[in-house]
Amino acid sequence: MKIKKLRILHIITQLELGGAQKNVLDIIRLLDKDRYTVYLVSSNKGTLVKDALGIPGVKTVSLSSLKRPINPFADLVTLFKLTFLLKKEGITLVHTHSSKAGILGRWAARLAGVPVIIHTIHGWSFHNHLNFPTKSLYAFLERITAKFTNKLIAVSRSDIQKGLRNRIGREDKYALIRYGIAKHNFINCNIDINSKKKELGLEANSALVGMVVCFKPQKAPQDFVRAASLIIKRNPKTKFILVGEGILRGKIERLIDNLKLKENFVLTGWRRDIPEIMSCLDVLVLSSLWEGSPIVLLEAMCRSLPIVAYDVDGVCEVVKNGVNGFLVAPGDVAGLAHRINNLLEDKELLKKMGMHSFNLVRDNGYHVQRMLKDLDKLYFDLACETKLREAT
Repeated sequence: MKIKKLRILHIITQLELGGAQKNVLDIIRLLDKDRYTVYLVSSNKGTLVKDALGIPGVKTVSLSSLKRPINPFADLVTLFKLTFLLKKEGITLVHTHSSKAGILGRWAARLAGVPVIIHTIHGWSFHNHLNFPTKSLYAFLERITAKFTNKLIAVSRSDIQKGLRNRIGREDKYALIRYGIAKHNFINCNIDINSKKKELGLEANSALVGMVVCFKPQKAPQDFVRAASLIIKRNPKTKFILVGEGILRGKIERLIDNLKLKENFVLTGWRRDIPEIMSCLDVLVLSSLWEGSPIVLLEAMCRSLPIVAYDVDGVCEVVKNGVNGFLVAPGDVAGLAHRINNLLEDKELLKKMGMHSFNLVRDNGYHVQRMLKDLDKLYFDLACETKLREAT
């Protein structure tokens, strides 16, 4: 038996410069176009929209009605548009990403009679920082939508366990497919670090601590700024760099001013030279309050960086506490600063943990080819189960 050429549609809410978005673009870029006809649906906003439009062999559809906040009218319009598109194009497999697109996309696929429906959990939407009614609603929506989802892909074991605790599907509904990245882009990044620091407005001999995130509440970037104010009390020459952009930009700038940190901080906005910037860092920090499995940690590990992060969700599956970095309780700004200072003051420990970071990312299959191989097999198996095949 052989599989017919599958018509696959991926949908994600927005193409901002984040881990889930980069993951989606890697998938649609690398899928075998001889085996798959590939579609991408997203909103018309985001830093990566041009990147998506430039991928050969992918049919990209922008929906201005697809928005992240709940909007009953826009959501209903999106549902109808998606359903019409799926029927019109004869889509045989829908693969959704992110919470909003995950709900609307799977319901549209159900209404359109799409045979195979898959959803990747890039961190659940019902996190502990929501009020109880909202959290309960999101969990309920995931629970009922999972009933007609063929497979839930998790990028961390933590998300599988959380899903099961909330009665979202049975264990056999889940498949663990960890993120893969194009590791060579980071491992083979050879630059003049002093020149790069000069370009960024930094002194060549200054210790540099950095974070690469979207400026939104989930990532708690203000905690990184507050930790910096504690770090410089012990290590006053330390510099800090925040790479990213988002709705919290103004609050971050005001906090830096209030804490008198302007001489110590660089805000770069979104950048395309992340491997080069990471090459300049001594420590990579992540202050997220909830996560799935952050891709930025894998990127930092490829650059042999020790990591200090909040111990949330799947982070502990990448950062081994005391081995390639330190984990502290979410919201513990003093703990964050203390562990960063430990590394800045102990160069042997910093180097040792950086080496462990590289070894862990090298030895644990976090490469994009493995991820595509796992995903391709899942598509094939589900296509067989739902009889999307023809005799040879």
